[in-house]
Order: sequence, then structure tokens, then C-alpha cells
Amino acid sequence: MGRLAQTDGLTEIQRDILATVREFVDKEIIPVATELEHKDEYPTAIVEGMKQLGLFGLTIPEEYGGLGESLLTYALVVEEIARGWMSVSGIVNTHFIVAHMINAHGTQEQKDYFLPKMAAGEIRGAFSMSEPALGSDVAAISTKGVKDGDCYVLNGQKMWLTNGGSSTLVAVLCKTDEGGSTPYKNMTTFLIEKTAGFGPNPTVPGLTVPGKIEKMGYKGVDTTELVLQDVRIPADRILGGVPGRGFYQMMDGVEVGRVNVAARGCGVARRAFELGISYAQQRTTFGKKIAEHQAIQFKLAEMATKVEAAHQMMVMAARKKDSGQRNDLEAGMAKYLASEYCKEVVEDAFRIHGGYGFSKEYEIERLYREAPMLLIGEGTAEIQKMIVGRRLLEEYKLAE
Repeated sequence: MGRLAQTDGLTEIQRDILATVREFVDKEIIPVATELEHKDEYPTAIVEGMKQLGLFGLTIPEEYGGLGESLLTYALVVEEIARGWMSVSGIVNTHFIVAHMINAHGTQEQKDYFLPKMAAGEIRGAFSMSEPALGSDVAAISTKGVKDGDCYVLNGQKMWLTNGGSSTLVAVLCKTDEGGSTPYKNMTTFLIEKTAGFGPNPTVPGLTVPGKIEKMGYKGVDTTELVLQDVRIPADRILGGVPGRGFYQMMDGVEVGRVNVAARGCGVARRAFELGISYAQQRTTFGKKIAEHQAIQFKLAEMATKVEAAHQMMVMAARKKDSGQRNDLEAGMAKYLASEYCKEVVEDAFRIHGGYGFSKEYEIERLYREAPMLLIGEGTAEIQKMIVGRRLLEEYKLAE
């Protein structure tokens, strides 16, 4: 373990957790990641290992059977997992977001019912905002929930669900026209329990997960659509029990999700740096190791600086959220910087590998296909810049 991406001020428990996860990544993920990724195979054994480590309950309070750890601890764990294989971090990310939303916004009955099972990994979460005809424009969703007695009838189509097939609980954002005068107050989050698998769901009539979306990278983890046709959901499965609060609940989840995506960028970038600096000390050209060439040393210096800067900004954003302060500015900055720097560090490591970087035998080829997902996941780079810009104008508004 090198000196990059170290975090000051961690407790002994946090250090022990990270050491355990790092060992798990080195022994159980890195040796099999590329093979599983090329097969687009779900990492069943890895997921079982994470269950045994308690990672699905890492941030769930102890009273519900979790470890009760902070967002910072979780982000650092994600960084380690993404260093091994980014897809695995995606499996825990959506689960974590849904658990966070239930813990922060759920009714007591919802917390008592869902959180212990989620902490044990028995229930695994996914969340769903996006739709086929829109991306970042959440206010334009068309999936609708209409009240019918003690239930709501849901109709619509959702897109880009990570864990859409393997999850057994999906937090789905719908329009309900019950909250207020603006689109943002007319959205509601429904908690839909289902069985894992693809096709028409046997336990939720009208709900269908058509199948996996084929992707350039981010393989192994399933990414799906979700079709709802007259799906009846009891009113007590509205997150928090009150309609019209869905947009704000989802944005809270996305805020912590952006810290997670930043952490993934940090992990992938660190792995790319490790691969690049290792290969540079093995490959010989013009009579000496390429690491001795100044051009390569410049690349390594730039890569290391980006790895360090992204890590420290990610840590700052996580600590801000943990302190109870608003962190949308810091989370947006961290997600933007880490994803952009990740892309650049991976490309430089790819260049250092030369022709071998294009070969599927080398790990950097997989990282090169994974990094672009971070540029769009949890909001594109352009959306992050809009968020950051607006927040800066709020903070630095001139007196009238």
C-alpha cells in the first residue's frame, strides 16, 4: 500500500474495517474481476462474501442490526471495492441509497420492517428515477401513481436501474399530483417489494423487468428497465407515509450517491495509477525502463496528483454530510472532479501500457471501459457544474 489517498483522523474501528475490506478486495475481487467482467457474469461469490462482512448494513444503525458507520466510512469502503472492480461497488451503492432514504425519511414501521433485512443482505435495494425519454430532467417524469382506495395504481416505464433484476426492493419515483402547485411537490416515492429475476414479476402483478441492458462497461452488475402496468401498491408503502415528498427524498439519496460515485472514481483512478506505475518499471524501451524516461515520469506525477486531489475532496464532501451540514456543493464538486480525473488517470495508464493496453489480457482495458460511466452516473458532469454554479451564486450573492 503506497502513500497516496490516505485519510487522516480515522478511528481504530474505521481503520480495521478498511484493512479487512482491502484484504477482501486483494484476495477475492481483483483475481477474478476481469474474467467475470468479460463474461458479464454476476459476482455471486463476491456478494456472499460482502454479506458475511456486514457491508450491506455498514451505515444502517445498530438498533436495526447494522454497523452504524458514517458516510465517510462507507465512501472509503466503496473506494477500496471500486479499486478491485467498480461493478461490485454499484451492487452496494443503490442498496445503500435506499437504506439511507428509509432511515432518514421512512415511517417507524418501514424502518422496523426493512432495515434489519437490508442490514443482513436479505433484502437488496435499487432505486429508480430516470425514464427512457429523459435523463437528468427529473421533474419531467411521466410515471404516474393514482390513488384508488387504500392503494395507488402505478403506470409507466423506468430506465437505468442498477440491480434492477437482482434487487428485491425498489424505491420508485412517480407523479401523484397530491403534494402542491409545482412538479417538485407532486412526486412520491413508493417502496415496491418484488422477487429477484427478469420478466413479469410473479409476486407483483403488472411489474416487469424486461432484461439486462447491454453496456460498454460496468458489466457483471445488472442494469435494467422497469415497466409498471396497473401495479397496485398499498398507501403504507409510500416512503414516509405522506405523498408529495418524493423529489426531496430522492435528491437526498442522490446527494450521498454522488459522494459514492466520487469514491468509485477515486478507487478506479488509484488502481489505474498502480497498474501504470508498475508496468512502467517493467517495460523496457531504448535500453532502459520506461519509468526512467522523463515523459513517463511527468505522466506518473500528474496521475498521482489527480488521485490525491480527488480523494481529499471526496473525504471533505463525506465529512460535511456526516456533520449534518448541507453538502450539495461539495458533493457536486467531488463527483465532478473525481470522475473527470478518473477518466484522465485511466487514459494515461492506458497510454503507458502502449499496445498492451488495448489487449483484454491486461486489466487496464477493463478500467478504460468502466471509467466513462462515472461521467454520467448520478448526474452528468454538466449537471454537477450547474449545481455547483448555482450554489456558488447563492453563497457569493451581491448585496442589493
